[in-house]
Amino acid sequence: MDIKKLMLDMAKAARDAGRVVAKLPTDTKNKVLLSMAEELVKQTKKIQKANEKDLQAAKKKGLSAAFIDRLTLTDKVIKAMADGLAEVAALPDPVGEVVRMWRRPNGLQVGRMRIPLGVIGMIYESRPNVTVDAAALCLKAGNAILLRGGSEAIHSNLVLAGVLQKSLEKFKIPGEAIQVIPVTDREAVKEMLLLEEYIDLIIPRGGESLIRFVAQNSRIPVLKHYKGVCHIFVDESADIEIARKVCYNAKVQRPGVCNAMETMLVHEKIARDFLPAMAMDFAKARVELRGCPKTRKILPRAVPATEEDWPAEYLDLILAVRVVKDMDEAIKHIARYGSNHTEAIITSDYSRARKFLNDVDSSVVLVNASTRFNDGGQLGLGAEIGISTSKLHAFGPMGLEELTSTNFIVFGDGQVRT
Repeated sequence: MDIKKLMLDMAKAARDAGRVVAKLPTDTKNKVLLSMAEELVKQTKKIQKANEKDLQAAKKKGLSAAFIDRLTLTDKVIKAMADGLAEVAALPDPVGEVVRMWRRPNGLQVGRMRIPLGVIGMIYESRPNVTVDAAALCLKAGNAILLRGGSEAIHSNLVLAGVLQKSLEKFKIPGEAIQVIPVTDREAVKEMLLLEEYIDLIIPRGGESLIRFVAQNSRIPVLKHYKGVCHIFVDESADIEIARKVCYNAKVQRPGVCNAMETMLVHEKIARDFLPAMAMDFAKARVELRGCPKTRKILPRAVPATEEDWPAEYLDLILAVRVVKDMDEAIKHIARYGSNHTEAIITSDYSRARKFLNDVDSSVVLVNASTRFNDGGQLGLGAEIGISTSKLHAFGPMGLEELTSTNFIVFGDGQVRT
């Protein structure tokens, strides 16, 4: 197979289909999404038959139980994907929204209007549900999408794309608006990343090594986050019970996700009151603590922290703990070791909360709340295609609005420039 020609042909077809999708009225897009939801449920057996091929291959390779769990398309998972399509259909359509208007001294009315980005390239790992979620969001935002999932989910992704394309074609929309790259050769990714004439944005979603590979090889703008080294700073004015509840949730609820807390910073004036009780909570959840020398004076059973622990994304029940002399030291630590993903402060002092919000440079900064809230659904976006820690053109969870750009619209009554 000529992979270079395959990718060029798919990208050209996506560009042509994207022009059609960009002009679709909201009502049509919503009907398509609801049709897709119905079709997914109807085709459950067909989807699961393809998924079984991926599961058998994964088991032969000896992949972990957690990996296989993420790969498995149960009735419940398929129903959840269908529900997700319906939820996207219910969201406001950003395309065509005029976000601001102003009048110039010469009488011109100038505004900014949301428009689709064009063609999105999505590169992701083992979860087949991402295929449906990403396709739904891109369609609602008026974009075409090229999907390159992990090789372990190739059969599942291809059948899911086929189901979605059936609904597109039912409404006379080119099926090429949603395409899954049908080969597992990594060369396809390399070729895809060179097609800046046809693809407008690349969104990688997966481990740090995948995202770095994409960023290093792409000629196309990339929205990414490498890792989530998320911090909570327990201020001297913190309510200890709130701090315990929030820190426990941020570390323990789902330790393997990018918005889980990886480092806990504690003001030295509250450390002796807070750390022993917090350590008991973590011990019940079997969290391993890795502490600085000041921490270990209070918690002698903590493992000595090394320099490698401060920038670490554990994605596990391991937590780095550092006692700091003040908020400035906490903010400096975050600036040095953080990943611009998610940070939180626990405090009862409003002015200190405002300082933390103003001085910390991360995509989401919280006061008295868990880092686990850095999520599109939790923040009211309805859904997300990923989280960006780069600032052009999105910072934080990416929902429908972040899958659009804005152009300028101008209304005049005969004005000419002099």
